[in-house]
This record gives sequence, C-alpha cells and structure tokens, in this order.
Amino acid sequence: MKVIDQSVKEIEEEVKKFESKPKEEEIGWATEVRDQIVQIKGLKNVGFGEILVFDEGVEAMVIDMTEDSVGAIVLGDYLLLKAGSVTKATGRTLQIPVTDDILGRVVNPLVHPEDGGKNISSDKLAPVERIAPGVIYRKSVTVPLQTGIKAIDSLIPIGRGQRELIIGDRGTGKTTIAVDAILNQKKENAICIYCAIGQKNSTIASIIELLRKGKALDYTVVVAASASSPATLQYLAPYSATAIGEYFMGQGKDVLIIYDDLTKHAWAYREISLILRRPAGREAFPGDIFYLHSRLLERSCRIDEKYGGGSMTALPIVQTLEGDVSAYIPTNIISITDGQIFLESELFNAGVRPAINVGLSVSRVGSAAQTKAMKQVSGRLKLDLAQYREMAAFSQFESDLDEATKKLLNRGARTTQVLIQGKNKPYDLASEIAVIWAAVNGHLDTVPVDEVAKFEKKYLEDLNARGKALMTRINKNKTLSKEDEEELKKFVKDNIV
Repeated sequence: MKVIDQSVKEIEEEVKKFESKPKEEEIGWATEVRDQIVQIKGLKNVGFGEILVFDEGVEAMVIDMTEDSVGAIVLGDYLLLKAGSVTKATGRTLQIPVTDDILGRVVNPLVHPEDGGKNISSDKLAPVERIAPGVIYRKSVTVPLQTGIKAIDSLIPIGRGQRELIIGDRGTGKTTIAVDAILNQKKENAICIYCAIGQKNSTIASIIELLRKGKALDYTVVVAASASSPATLQYLAPYSATAIGEYFMGQGKDVLIIYDDLTKHAWAYREISLILRRPAGREAFPGDIFYLHSRLLERSCRIDEKYGGGSMTALPIVQTLEGDVSAYIPTNIISITDGQIFLESELFNAGVRPAINVGLSVSRVGSAAQTKAMKQVSGRLKLDLAQYREMAAFSQFESDLDEATKKLLNRGARTTQVLIQGKNKPYDLASEIAVIWAAVNGHLDTVPVDEVAKFEKKYLEDLNARGKALMTRINKNKTLSKEDEEELKKFVKDNIV
C-alpha cells in the first residue's frame, strides 16, 4: 500500500507541474525582404535591439519600430528569407563571444574568423550595445598614451581614456597615424583594436601585414567590415569592436581602439535608414545620426581604480571633402570627442608629414596627459609654430625683415623639419625629447634647413650608441634634469658639422 500511495503522490506532483494551458508564443511574419533588411508584422511586444529567429534558421536584430511593424537587420544570408517567412522573438539582445584568445585574430563584427583560423568560442558573452559608464565610475585623464609621433606627443598629447578625432581629406595620412600609434604600443603595454569600416580588402590586408611585420598583431585585434561587406555589418562593426575593448578594459587593462572610419559608418547607417523608409534630414542622414556616434564614443573612458581601473582610448577617423570641417558628420563627431588632429592636404603635398595643422588641431586634455619631460621641452612649441606659420605667410610679400622676425622664421623652419617623421617609424620618449629639446633651445639655428633630417638621424644614432645610459634614464624617469641637458648639449655639438 505504501508503494501505491508513494506512486500516487509522485503522479499528483507531476500533474501539478504540467501546464494545462499551451505556452503562448508571439509569431511574426516577413512582409518585405531586401538588402539585408526585413520588415515584419505581428510582433507587438518585441523590444529594440532584440534578436529574432526565422524558421529558416536565420537571425535578425530589431533596429526600427513603427506602429504596425518592425524593421530588422539580417545577421545571416538574407536570400534564404522571403515574404511570409515566420519569425519568433528570443527575448535576448545581440552578444558576441569575448576571450583573450581573440588577440592576434582578424574577425568580422559577429566574431566569425576572417583569417582562416579556428572559430572563436567562449563561455563569456559581451553585449554589442551597452550603456557607457557613468561619471561616478570614471577618472580624469592624466596618464599619457605615447603614439611615438613627435608632433602629436609634443603638441596634441593624447591621454589614456581620451577620444581624439583624426580628421582630414582622403590621402593625408590619417590611417598612418593610427597604425603608427598601434606599432608604438609594443612598449606601452596597451591592447589595440583596429576596426576597419568600408575599407578595401587590399587596404585591410596591407595593414594586417604591416602589423604582423612590426610584431604588433600579438596584442591587436582586427575587426573588419570591408567595402564588400553588407551595410548591416559595417553598421555593427564599431559596436562589436568596442565590446571587445570593454572586455579587456574590464580586466583593468589599457585599450587603444581605432575606428577607420566613421564617415563610412554613417554612410552605412544612412543606407539602412533609407531602406527602412525613415525620413531623411540634412544630407539625407536620419534624425538620430548624432546618437549613432555619441553612444559609441561615450563608451571610451578611464575607469577609477575602485571599480577595476582600465581605460579605453578612442581614435576615430573622419574623412572630409576639400578640408570642410563644417560638414554634418565632422561637426557631430568634433562635438563628441575631446579634441582633433586636423591633417591638411597642402602640408602633406609640401612634404610636411604628418601633415598636422597646428592651428586647427587641439587636445582638450592638454598637458595633463604629458610626461614631465615632454612638458619641459614642448612648453612654447605650439605657440612658436603657430606664429611661424602666420609669419611665413606674410613674409613672402615683405623683402626687408627685422632681426626678430628673421630669427622666428629661421627657428620655425627648423622646428617644422624636426617634427617631420617617416612612415611607420614611431619614436620612444627619450628620442622625442632629445630631438625636440635641440630644436626649441636654438641648437639647430645654424644647421641648414635641408640638413636637419640628416643631423637628426646622426644625432639619434650617436645617442643610442654612446648615450645609451642617458636615453634609458630619460625613458625611465620621464623627466629631464640639468645634468641630462648638459649631456644632450655635448651630443648636439658633436653632431653639428
């Protein structure tokens, strides 16, 4: 009898667990499918950013909601779908796998390998869209992120956690600056993420090869959505790259992220919006184009040590047309970032490379993100260069110049030459300090302008041979003592012919 009673109880418990009502599921159906975009009716309770699954096994993400339908971007092969395809909401948002194994890999925005390597899998998933850390969790930007580029580290310093825009016309060296900054992080202990949006496959391949040769791929992740990728993947690329960056930042590490470039990102979003029949505003962009980039760039910051530390420094790239920084997308991103490095076609064509316009370029963090040694040597540099450029423009119309003007032009010409730097040749801190110190203190005033580059090469070779102890000391202490200056003076004299 006991056995029967126990069996009855077990059956009763099972009956209680059993739901008499069938589980309700909200079903939607596609009304229109074109260019990676699908319009769906029937989903009344779906949320923005929610993942949908079609019966064909294809996933989509909701990015548009109207009164009677929703628009979604297809995350797989949209050609498998047709009008009438049935879909269900999953209740989850888009997440990507994140792991330390992603370093050195080339992936697409959905973290599928693009380098022929094995699939990336991880128990840890990171949301592609995330609200940026609040002010309470942040810390002021005070630690420099050395780019290895003399003109930037001295004139427009970048700090860890800063967002510094690189802006200029096509072919002015924007990507070169970003890649050089990645190459320089080998000694700076920062994780790098290069996000290519709408670039040619050949361009992406050459950058990957350059990073491989410079042994920078070991600490770099390349997120690629090339020009041949659908607009939907180009739209997702920077958000996925940022989610990967946040994973490393959450470990207390410093991250450098390059968005190359956000102009093409805006074009991809415009394409998606026009297919969704959103009202077109200025330059045919939708009304929420500012939010597209503000919610992206706000995620880059420096976190207080109380909350784990770590930082993410963003170098977004924007392309201008004929140097027009007052266009819609450039002005939007200028207002979001903490300064900009403006590259000028005229300077580039004149051989001044990097072609930085000192007057229009600015870092809103300023000397707070500079080492003591760099502050010592670059104090008056920006003002002197701006005065030189201004004076040089007027002096071509004046034949008789006073001595003070001649001296200013003389030194300005040599300082400009000193700030010229070869492609993919970042300098360490001590080399930057040594060269800039020689220029700003007038030690090169007697060197012919066309001989400055030759002097610099000889001077640095001598310092790295005979003055190794001095260079190591400057790199370690990040300051310049009176004794160091006296030593530098001897090396300068020895190398001026």
